[in-house]
Amino acid sequence: MKRSVQRLLMAAVTFSVCAGAWAGEYSKRYERIASFDGTELGALVLEPKNQGNGPFPLVVMPASWSLPNLEYLGRASQMAQDGYVVVSYTSRGFWDSAGKIDVAGAATVEDVSSVIDWALANTRSNPQAIGASGISYGAGVSLLAAGRDPRIKAVTALSGWADLEASLYANQTPSRQGILLLGGAGGLTGRPGPELSAVISRSLVGDFQGAVDAVMPVAAERGAASELANINANGTAVLLANAYNDALFPPSQLTAFYSGLRGPKQMLFSQGDHATAELTGALGLDNQVYTAATRWFDHHLKGAANGVPAEQPVRLSTTGGQWLGYASWAAVQANPTVYGLTKPSGLISPTGNLANANATGWSHGILTNVGTVSESGVVMISGLFQGLGLPTTASIPLVNRSGAAVWSTPALTSARVLGGAPSLRVTVTPSQRNVSLFAYLYSVNALGVGELLSYKPVTLRDVTAGRAQTLDIEMEAAAAEIPAGRKLVLVIDTNDARYADRTSSFGSVSFSSPASAPSQLKVPMR
Repeated sequence: MKRSVQRLLMAAVTFSVCAGAWAGEYSKRYERIASFDGTELGALVLEPKNQGNGPFPLVVMPASWSLPNLEYLGRASQMAQDGYVVVSYTSRGFWDSAGKIDVAGAATVEDVSSVIDWALANTRSNPQAIGASGISYGAGVSLLAAGRDPRIKAVTALSGWADLEASLYANQTPSRQGILLLGGAGGLTGRPGPELSAVISRSLVGDFQGAVDAVMPVAAERGAASELANINANGTAVLLANAYNDALFPPSQLTAFYSGLRGPKQMLFSQGDHATAELTGALGLDNQVYTAATRWFDHHLKGAANGVPAEQPVRLSTTGGQWLGYASWAAVQANPTVYGLTKPSGLISPTGNLANANATGWSHGILTNVGTVSESGVVMISGLFQGLGLPTTASIPLVNRSGAAVWSTPALTSARVLGGAPSLRVTVTPSQRNVSLFAYLYSVNALGVGELLSYKPVTLRDVTAGRAQTLDIEMEAAAAEIPAGRKLVLVIDTNDARYADRTSSFGSVSFSSPASAPSQLKVPMR
């Protein structure tokens, strides 16, 4: 298997070298780079040719989870043609790289520094102009490496994570589909270490809590949030880019990390799912995310006066294709429209109002483990369709009110643009010690068809049954044009196929709005 993969990679590189030689602007070769502990990493090395003597800025690209170093070949070729030394390598434990998959452990992060050492010794790389870039696993590893290696001056982290727990265990709710996807892909394309082996074995028998528990003891140190102080001390220039419907690393887990960065920074949120917004860019095609990433390196590694510092650092792409610019994440969230939740009423389809004023003193109950048509969608599929203009939908009149609480605004009298993360405060009283809740926000047309804007899970564990508690839930970031005549609709139920819930049958959840903490939905709109 290993020899076959190596021959395949060599054939691809040989073809690319011929094409590169014909262009006469850069060279490519395949290398086996020995890391700090002797582990050999399969790497593609691209170096400028006939572009002067150098030295040239260096960009190291760790490959994504389950993908080989060919992942970035199109973009890396363009960068080499433009005067960069690029080393794209397969992450430890996958395909043609030796070792075991350690889930962004210390060895995988140290590999980045070892590749930098090799490049400085074996290519015409500039030690004062070093960047790291990656998608998904490569993004998270690049950020971690930036905290531990001050030589890294700039990072572009695309579809990555800063907080592993918030990504795969949001509000104590395991991402069933996300865990199955990562575990299955890792097992098929690599050699799992102890932690990933435990994740795979436990998820195969449906023990998703056990799968999460296998990683949680080290989750904090495996996210860039743990390296924030070091990244700031190093002055690293950081560009983050994620998609709203990212099924593995949703955007909300990045915002606190971004806000804590003190050096040069940008954050871009696009339509789509995990790694789909930048996929064409990795292949070398025109792509807005990779255009921003390349300009980031041009400015911070080459010193190009290309206007990057004057750009709005936070940019959100809407469903209609416009980009909203903000000075900070706090500016995104400033001055939201606030709706008060009222008591749902009606015999057949009880529905509450999202009103302009708070309403207190009411309560409304639903049954647990009752299926409804509200869902967050399918990992890697729904978000991809959303990026193509086909959002996840639900018929709001068909939402089973015995298993879901529903609130709606009146029809909007003018078009609005949502940009940011909605937030929900609601008081709940469960009849059981454990229950999962799923909040969905829809844009609903005159026929009652709702397009999913945002969602969020939250799981209550070992609480006192019958005791009220107020929840503050930050939903996922979104950006969408909402035409006049549509309604905003909030749905809360107790099941979602994407997640492993703790909801049991024959229970109930009561929603209320005490005067001390009125139930509210805040939506950043303009």
